[in-house]
Amino acid sequence: MPDLGFYHPIVIHFAIGLLAVGVLFRWLSLTGRTAFAGPAAASVLLLATVATLVAAQSGEDAHVAVEAVPGTAGAVRAHQQWGKRTRNLALVIGGLELLALALRGRADTRKLLFASAGLGAVAVLSVLQTGKLGGELVYAHAGGVGIRSGDPEDVARLLLAGLVAQADVDEKAGRAADAATLLEIAAQRFPADPTVQVRAAEALLEDRHDPAGALALLARPGATLDEPPLRFRRAWLTADAFDALGRHAEARVVLERLQAEFPENTRLRGRLARADAHPPTDSQP
Repeated sequence: MPDLGFYHPIVIHFAIGLLAVGVLFRWLSLTGRTAFAGPAAASVLLLATVATLVAAQSGEDAHVAVEAVPGTAGAVRAHQQWGKRTRNLALVIGGLELLALALRGRADTRKLLFASAGLGAVAVLSVLQTGKLGGELVYAHAGGVGIRSGDPEDVARLLLAGLVAQADVDEKAGRAADAATLLEIAAQRFPADPTVQVRAAEALLEDRHDPAGALALLARPGATLDEPPLRFRRAWLTADAFDALGRHAEARVVLERLQAEFPENTRLRGRLARADAHPPTDSQP
């Protein structure tokens, strides 16, 4: 069998959709009011059975990389158990549908269809629970995110997301020093990412009170800053760092260049006006 783990997110959505639509058609067919519902239900439910089998196998293939993440084993087992229950229910439903087709026209056929409809409703609930647990595995435990492919770039993006997200949590909890440490690590690991450099420089300036370190980060050559808000933020922080070092003339030059690009920015105009009203003296050349 080929490794189907990569296709699990795709296949599982087909399985969920087909199963839900097939069960709906089956219940409609039992009312006797829609002639097309019976054949449609049989076709869709049989497709759902196949999709569920493929989804279950792809899930088995995908869980190996996911279980390597510390703390995910319990969540993986719960997801697998419900996935197997859903697969087994789908197999029974598929068997009932095939049997009903083989016995078409006989008195017992309607009982088989009722049984299929009833189990179908249970299967829909089961697949919803399976999907819920799968969502928790991915979004709450980072199961498979960034590690499924084994591509170094994917893993790097996972690391960056974790560092920045934890830094945000630390800042909100009042642990500014911890947040600054994580952002410094991010800046070291991703020197070409301008957003990371700006975030780390801001932490150095405001939390570590290290304007020289902040300037060093802000001066790093990196990717072009295509986003105007990011260019403004970097220049503003650069001016703050120069001011903190007593190099006010250099801060003024940065702000004037910034005004040339953002002439309508009221915050910038106000800062320059205050500087004109109270001109500081540089403490160092």
